[in-house]
Amino acid sequence: MKKLLRSDAAQALLGWLLGTYIRLILETVRWRHENLECVEPVLAGDSGAIALFWHGRVPLGLATAPQWWRKRTRALVSPSADGQFIATALEMAGIPAIRASSAKKGDSAKARQAVAAIREAVTWVSGGGALVVTPDGPRGPNEVIAPGALQIAKRSGQPVFLMGIAANPASQARTWDKVMFALPFGRGSVVWDGPLFVPPDADEAMIAKLIIEWSARLSAATRRAETLVGRTTH
Repeated sequence: MKKLLRSDAAQALLGWLLGTYIRLILETVRWRHENLECVEPVLAGDSGAIALFWHGRVPLGLATAPQWWRKRTRALVSPSADGQFIATALEMAGIPAIRASSAKKGDSAKARQAVAAIREAVTWVSGGGALVVTPDGPRGPNEVIAPGALQIAKRSGQPVFLMGIAANPASQARTWDKVMFALPFGRGSVVWDGPLFVPPDADEAMIAKLIIEWSARLSAATRRAETLVGRTTH
């Protein structure tokens, strides 16, 4: 079954289904944005930006598209077979992918691929583009930012914005990321936080500290979004 689901035909179908679903949710859910003004100078200007939201909110992520469509925007997506249909769905939404993931220790081929993708992402953001990242994907742990997003911010010098996203009514699957699927015609919320910066001289200790701080802030924004739509459980 896994082999069948990872076939090109199945990935294309899954991508079309996800792309159709996320567009439906964007158009039919009543979305409310809190603290959107924090990102307005970047949306109206020429600087780049990095936008983070948790992997479990991928099906709701297009809620932020009307903002990021104002800039040249791409998304950082895993190069795995499972990431292919997400990349297809985002392409349908007008957000092309940069394929990147953290490499397992000892996997030199994937390490080279990850370095090349990070370099491409840094170039993109430094040139004024926006980059959307689910920083705990594709394998978790849930709601813990991986270092890659911060390395892009450090090397590019561009601001980071956190986006807590939630909807109600919605269901959450029993997956590692507790992925949330909204029902059409409900309520949705996006809570924005930023801009945040990684100092150009940040060492590993500072990066580790920022990971803890920013993970907590992104989770807090996500819990706030859940409160705004009346969700009392996580």
